[in-house]
Amino acid sequence: MRQWPTLALLGLAAVLGLLGLLAWHHGAPGSPGASSLAASPAPRFVGAETCAGCHAAEAGAWRGSQHARSMQHATDATVLGDFGDARFEQRGTSARFLRRGSDFVVRTAGADGKVADFKVSHTFGVFPLQQYLVAFPDGRLQALPFAWDSRPASEGGGRWFHLYPDEDIKPGDPLHWTRLNQNWNWMCADCHSTDLQRNYDAATDRYKTTFAEMNVACEACHGPGSDHVAWARNPTPATATDPHHGLVVALDERKGATWIPVPETGNARRSPSLAGHRTLAACAQCHSRRAPLVAGMDHQRDLFDTHELSLLEAGRYFDDGQQREEVYNVGSFLQSKMHAAGVTCTDCHDPHSGKLRLAGNQVCSQCHAPAKYDQPRHTLHPAGTAGAACASCHMPTRAYMVIDQRHDHSFRIPRPDLGAALGTPDACTGCHRDRSQAWAAGVIETAFGPTRKGFQTFAPALHAARTGAADTPARLAALVADPGVPAIARATALREMRNVLRPGLLASIERGLADPDPLVRAAAVDALLAAPVGERLRLALPLAEDPAYPVRVKVGAVLAPVDLATQDAATQARLQAVFDAYVRAQEANIDRPESRYNLGLFHAERGDIARATADYRGALALQPDFAPAYANLAELYRQTGQDNLADATLSEGLAKLPGDPALLHAQGLLRVRQKRLPEALDLLARAARGDPANPRYAYILAVALHDGGRRAEALQSLQHARARFPGDADIANALEAYRRE
Repeated sequence: MRQWPTLALLGLAAVLGLLGLLAWHHGAPGSPGASSLAASPAPRFVGAETCAGCHAAEAGAWRGSQHARSMQHATDATVLGDFGDARFEQRGTSARFLRRGSDFVVRTAGADGKVADFKVSHTFGVFPLQQYLVAFPDGRLQALPFAWDSRPASEGGGRWFHLYPDEDIKPGDPLHWTRLNQNWNWMCADCHSTDLQRNYDAATDRYKTTFAEMNVACEACHGPGSDHVAWARNPTPATATDPHHGLVVALDERKGATWIPVPETGNARRSPSLAGHRTLAACAQCHSRRAPLVAGMDHQRDLFDTHELSLLEAGRYFDDGQQREEVYNVGSFLQSKMHAAGVTCTDCHDPHSGKLRLAGNQVCSQCHAPAKYDQPRHTLHPAGTAGAACASCHMPTRAYMVIDQRHDHSFRIPRPDLGAALGTPDACTGCHRDRSQAWAAGVIETAFGPTRKGFQTFAPALHAARTGAADTPARLAALVADPGVPAIARATALREMRNVLRPGLLASIERGLADPDPLVRAAAVDALLAAPVGERLRLALPLAEDPAYPVRVKVGAVLAPVDLATQDAATQARLQAVFDAYVRAQEANIDRPESRYNLGLFHAERGDIARATADYRGALALQPDFAPAYANLAELYRQTGQDNLADATLSEGLAKLPGDPALLHAQGLLRVRQKRLPEALDLLARAARGDPANPRYAYILAVALHDGGRRAEALQSLQHARARFPGDADIANALEAYRRE
């Protein structure tokens, strides 16, 4: 299954998925965890070896970790793969792995489709697989599609494999190893290195990427260490009272905390309660599905003020919040009862070695009484078996990058009954593959009784939204109004409201705009994209000075259509500030076509046609098969009376992407306007067939059929669409109107 880049291909209509930060401030000056030394002068990176001078035990644990080996120069000591003329072939893609003196070489097809020799410059990762990078003259490092399975041979390892075994990826495909979706500088580097600076030059389309250390070292988590070193080596009266010892990010939340057993439940409660989330934020900068809003890692600002975090979006998560695509850990953890109770990453994991603090079920027994939970009457499996492991039921794994089994960190109670109703997986039948979810639900009900809600109760509402159920608005409104629902789920419900927005839901959005959690506020702003401009201005403008940078960025996108000339001077200044914030956030990722596309949409909304055109063309220069840029550029030409250019642009796009539903639909609409109805109907029908999950395509096709006099076909088409999308108001209204005819 394809693993698309972290930065969502969404555009202004979804504002790049800039979801906002969480209410965590782990390193901003003046916030908990910020050193008083951080303000002046700016601290510098000193390197792991400097840290090791005082912290020998921590450095020793780190040197054996995967963080320490996240990226290395390719040498005899670091390369794990077989380069002794090993050969690999799959779906017409072939490679030979060779030694040429001290160099490691891969012979395979390059960007032009011709077989050539490529020197491996770096290794990437260690276990359970190792990837390899190739350096190009323009400063890019590109990840090869062939990885080495570093597991023991007894576990199926010791072999080369392709990261996309089910794909036929040819040169020119966005996932080809020479293309931008396999580019280390943007896709990978900031999480495998310390103090990564991409240094992309848009004018020359070149990188001069730098880092303080090639791997994930001490300062990747603690921030630049010069002030801490000064505190240790040259104490002064001013530094002696610094509670954080000069650390930019003081990861000391476990200090002085205990977990007190609660006999009635068999669980434990934290004392004192967790006051912040600095540790989780430090881990989340890489162990989450996120994208940057600024260039580089800024440890002196809250990580969630500089990055966007993916919500529980369809396709990435199942409707009940289980991991689906590669979302890493934090989005799952934020849904969990563990997070709500104050558990943080280092309660379970040693931060320096990366290993669990205790083995097996013992790590859970720190808080969950083994006399109650680590027993066959609870696990329903004999002691010592795989099924008796806490993680087997509460943290089931899913394979990414073919062989990397990752635990779901939402710590959910298995719900095969919910899975049977909503089409979601469950831990029980994930192992008992020969049994049904109804069987598993019966076993659980017999053992624990009929009431098994669990902590995550939002699945029915999200499922309703994604299947077009008629009661979707009511379900989403109830979800947003429930303070017991995790913030990430309430934010997701607000995001879903954008697809079903109607006046009755504005009250829910207003509630979200006032939520104490910026993740929810940001999603509420995003939901306003479906509202009239006047409502957007009324509701979003008060958040123009929101303390959360991603919220302000979203406000800039939502208010882009507002004409400054119609506003007073004070409002103009507020609007200009959020417009500037939005542009800065996109320019931080100017090496991505999505950001250039977003800028095109923004400038089109602002009426700057020349800049919008240049940005759409800039997106296509980065990725010549980027369908949204063709569609929106064509629409821009149409709106400015240049139908010939619109037609040529869509034809150009379809030449690159034959059969693309969005481009077929856009060209079909253009043919309608040109009164070339037979061609239009053919194009609109092909678009609807190509994307059967898109209710808009089905609706427009039916309207075109009706207007073309083919009323029986229109009615039949709407009836089929109504069955697929029962909650779509446009389809329902058209169906009723055509039936009356």
